[in-house]
Amino acid sequence: MEVLRALWNGPQSFVTIHIAVIGGDGIGPEVTEQAVRVLSAAEGRGLVDLAFQEFPHGAEHYLSTGETLSDATFATLRDDFDAILFGAVGDPRVPNGEHARDLLLGLRFRLDLFINRRPLTLRAPDLSPLKSAGTAAVDFVIYRENTEGLYTGAGRIENEGTEDERAISEGIATRRGVERIVRAAFEKAVESGQRVTLADKANAVPHMFGLWRRIFIEVAAEYPQVESEMRYVDALAMEMVRVPERFGIIVTSNLLGDILSDLGAELVGGPGLAPSANLNPGVHGLYEPVHGSAPDIVGLGRANPFAAVLSASLLLQDNGAPEASAALEAAVNAALREGVRTPDIGGTATTDEVGAWLAAHVAAGAG
Repeated sequence: MEVLRALWNGPQSFVTIHIAVIGGDGIGPEVTEQAVRVLSAAEGRGLVDLAFQEFPHGAEHYLSTGETLSDATFATLRDDFDAILFGAVGDPRVPNGEHARDLLLGLRFRLDLFINRRPLTLRAPDLSPLKSAGTAAVDFVIYRENTEGLYTGAGRIENEGTEDERAISEGIATRRGVERIVRAAFEKAVESGQRVTLADKANAVPHMFGLWRRIFIEVAAEYPQVESEMRYVDALAMEMVRVPERFGIIVTSNLLGDILSDLGAELVGGPGLAPSANLNPGVHGLYEPVHGSAPDIVGLGRANPFAAVLSASLLLQDNGAPEASAALEAAVNAALREGVRTPDIGGTATTDEVGAWLAAHVAAGAG
């Protein structure tokens, strides 16, 4: 894991980034194929050294082998790679989603990827549902706690099948878990100069979000140079629509972050333009577009690869290749300006045509 350690310990020499590619289900393999294509163009231009290995894990693999993610494969992903480029999971042939939980959530929890970083940048104002939105109107990032809250699976069913049945889901927040995500947000704010906003619901869920508020106040006191505030999530959601430009970094819990980041994705043009990074700084990272597996359009050439390419850009950024990262992002911005778009965002280009255009742009070093 020398690349991530080099990134977090300061500038180091140019090294190879080892990337595991898991296409997963539905359109996942289609969009990751294009992301690898564009990454390879950056490598061909001499901006970065990359080594890829594809893994077959997903519904097809599960249905044919019964394996979701073996301990041996997990150890390989953990020990032999700097990052994982992930596509999507979800297949109607696995109605209970067992493989998806074990694969994606399993990797998040077992690798302790406690930061879910979702940058939300409006790149093409015509794609936003906001009236009179400009490119400066939506440009913020959500730091979502990724290993606690209501997503741990803690809870139980009591008196199942009777009139007294009760379903109990337990939200878990620990001082360690909350403090490290809040601190990560403030560290990013020191670098970027942005305001940090805590999104919570302490007025209705006082125990869990009371802890979040207390820790947020404690950590904020250590960063007097950073502007900070606390907002109830319902009011914050309204402000994201009404005045999105007021936000810089939003830090929040697992469930609230999931909801807010999907709202934010719609503000910038939909999930096809929304990348994400799941991180344990200095240890590992998993990068994925936030859209689903979209089984209804598999093989039709309609899948939008922009979010996968932007996720790959985040991967490069976090692994010490900022020039290559900027080249991928610039290619996406140029494609949107030139109208090279898939049907979901008003274009006519196929998945392959968009990928080819982006790769050519990166290879040419165009502005």
